[in-house]
This record gives sequence, structure tokens and C-alpha cells, in this order.
Amino acid sequence: MSRIGKLPIDIPAGVTITVDNDNIAVVGSKGELSVPHLPAIKVEVKDNQIVVSRPNDEADSKAKHGLQRSLLNNAVIGVTKGFEKKLEINGVGFRLNGGGQDIEMSLGFSHPVKYKAPVGVNLETNKMTITVSGIDKQQVGQVAAEIRALKKPEPYKGKGIKYADEVILRKAGKAGK
Repeated sequence: MSRIGKLPIDIPAGVTITVDNDNIAVVGSKGELSVPHLPAIKVEVKDNQIVVSRPNDEADSKAKHGLQRSLLNNAVIGVTKGFEKKLEINGVGFRLNGGGQDIEMSLGFSHPVKYKAPVGVNLETNKMTITVSGIDKQQVGQVAAEIRALKKPEPYKGKGIKYADEVILRKAGKAGK
């Protein structure tokens, strides 16, 4: 039995779940998300809990069992609390402006770098910190990864954009004579 898949998901107050053949709709105080209903996986809502089960022990069913439960759990957390990732910009002369959907950064290139977030993701700036927030975990992670890819941190001085909890392994510079 899948260790993740067999755990029931508690439904908090104010969250409604509708199970169809193709999609599972999760509606909460922060918004609405739709999760695909994977074939051969059974999803039941009973006693303020979501129970995910599989019909057999084939490898494909086992893999989809844990995936379906994780997707549903992330949707429930997203519509109640939301998700956020923090990014830090390090470097002399680097600048950060904007907020909401658009940010503009000076990252040592000959031109300013502009980034526009997709609908459903909010960008907040505070000095040299960017907070990416939204209700869809996958979308928040993707936007954070795209912003980080604009100027990855380098190992000698640590200049670039990094996650707030990321540790950059530093290398020694040139050894002089």
C-alpha cells in the first residue's frame, strides 16, 4: 500500500470538493482549483475527509495512487493557506523594482530585465527580496524557478538570484604566488 496514498485528507471548514469523472474541483476562501481525476483511481468524500484508493497492485496504479493524493492535498492547502517562495538577489549594483504582476531588475546586464507573472501568481518585493505567492503550488514553483534562471548564483562571490533557504557552495578563487 502506498504510504502517501493511504493517508486520508482532512477537509477544512469552508472547502467544498466536487468529484467528476474527469476533474476534481476544490473551492475555498482563496480561490478555486481543478485537479485531474486520474483513471482507475477512486476518490471518495466522506466524513469531512477525502479517501483515495486503487483497484489493484499493478505498478501503474501504485504510482498514480500517491500522485492523486498529493495533487488533492496540495489543492486543499492552496485554497485555504496558499503557497509562497522567497527569492533573494545578491550582488553589487543589482536593483529590484515593481510588485504585483510585473517586476524590473538590474542584474548586471546592459539592459533591465523585466518579468511578468502569469494570472494567479502575485509578486511582492521588499528591498532585495522577491516573494512569489499563489494558490497553485506547481505554478508558484515554476515562476520562482523562471525568476531564478534569469541570473543563477555563481559559486565564487555568490552573486545572482537564489532561494532564501538555498545554500550556495563557495569555491576558492585563484591562488596567488
